[in-house]
Amino acid sequence: MIAIIKYNGGNVNSVQNALNKLNVKSVITDDPEQILNAEKVIFPGVGEASSTMKLLKEKGLDVLIPTLKQPVLGICLGMQLMCKGNEEGNTEGLGIFDINVKKFPPLDLVPHMGWNTVSVNENLMFSGIEPDDDVYFVHSYYCELSEFTTSVCDYILPFSASLQKENFYAMQFHPEKSGRIGSQILNNFINLSS
Repeated sequence: MIAIIKYNGGNVNSVQNALNKLNVKSVITDDPEQILNAEKVIFPGVGEASSTMKLLKEKGLDVLIPTLKQPVLGICLGMQLMCKGNEEGNTEGLGIFDINVKKFPPLDLVPHMGWNTVSVNENLMFSGIEPDDDVYFVHSYYCELSEFTTSVCDYILPFSASLQKENFYAMQFHPEKSGRIGSQILNNFINLSS
């Protein structure tokens, strides 16, 4: 069973629908016990950083998430909140990735919205993905490049399209909205050994 972390952000149901298409059982929950006992955890996100962190703190999930031992996948805002700090609302994150989240400079359209390619490092999450495959982005803030970067996208400037540290995986793009490529990436996550 995969636990999808529930909070007031959008795209929780679209993540569950994507898993349903892959015949994977999941539950949308904010119950720490259910999250702790899940085989894998997805931390999705569409929303605003500071209000989301407030909700996570109310449930004690800000303390729980960094201690999880099973594979955890952060998506979009979920990825950003797994970082140290976020310029959006001057928000302190979960600190899993020791990097900062910054707002794109207004040198092009912001938010970065639509399909874009990513340059991928050798990583199990991108097994079966070709260099010219596109994924779907919607974001105004980006994660800096770092030792945790597993793929890079270039929009206004190069930024981390995905990150990994131990059992924590994260993606700025939306695999649940990225068609066949996104399904492959979710399937790769599902097939990771715990």
